[in-house]
Amino acid sequence: MEYTYYPGCSLEASAKGYDESFRFVFQALGLKLLELEDWNCCGATYYMATKETISLVISARNLALAEPYGHDLVCPCSSCYTILYKTNHILKNNRIMKAKVDQALKKDDLKYNLGIKVRHPLEVLVNDVGLETIVSKAKVSLAGMKIAQYYGCQIVRPDRGLDDKENPQMMDSLFAALGAENVYFPMKVRCCGGMLMTTYPDVALKLNKKILENAHQNGANLVLTTCPLCQINLEAYQDKINKKFKTELHLPILFFTQALGLALGGDPKELGIQRSLIPFRTKENLLEVTK
Repeated sequence: MEYTYYPGCSLEASAKGYDESFRFVFQALGLKLLELEDWNCCGATYYMATKETISLVISARNLALAEPYGHDLVCPCSSCYTILYKTNHILKNNRIMKAKVDQALKKDDLKYNLGIKVRHPLEVLVNDVGLETIVSKAKVSLAGMKIAQYYGCQIVRPDRGLDDKENPQMMDSLFAALGAENVYFPMKVRCCGGMLMTTYPDVALKLNKKILENAHQNGANLVLTTCPLCQINLEAYQDKINKKFKTELHLPILFFTQALGLALGGDPKELGIQRSLIPFRTKENLLEVTK
């Protein structure tokens, strides 16, 4: 199976470990990735909130570039996935907006014929590859890991049919099949605050405290996420949260592909785990059975 890969800005910089582990996982499972050449920023939520037409053109340029590849477009970043998916949906259902975007793309000698399917790698792994195949290729059991599966507020909302909007199960099912324990975690789709950390930090710190405390109180020794912004908010600000709220939170926050990569036999360094600010040590976090 082949897929076109849209890394987005975060996976080239602050979330490099996501890129490294994502590539490893797909290679280990025999999936071919073709990185989209000359891709540009998806526009992120800021553009969509200020000037819709401009944001759609910025995003649609990537769709137009990806279309000739002839494969589904896989976007690991939750924000990139959301924006590209939303752009695709709007262009397919709004003829007036499609005409405006077409006019802009034409100036760059591009045309988008609505032939792209935008997908998140979690859904690709669960639905295209399948849990049975993934388990058959696993080399290490994740028994002993007690995971809070944090999906964040974007990839299952609004109504994409990707998973249950209030209680998604794809990551839960995947890691349970690999031997891990999924702790009770009712905050799994609660927003981390996103960019509020840079504009209203007091609000964002409180939001992240609630998520982390819920994971900790339910026995998690690890939080997994699908989103670069969620990952950095939950990980990088734990010291500030502890100082402000007199807590003692020190939970490792990994991308789901990093934990999956460990199960598939990846070395922590090639999965980018050494980039973590809060150390994740496989022995401390109880990776036990080697097949």
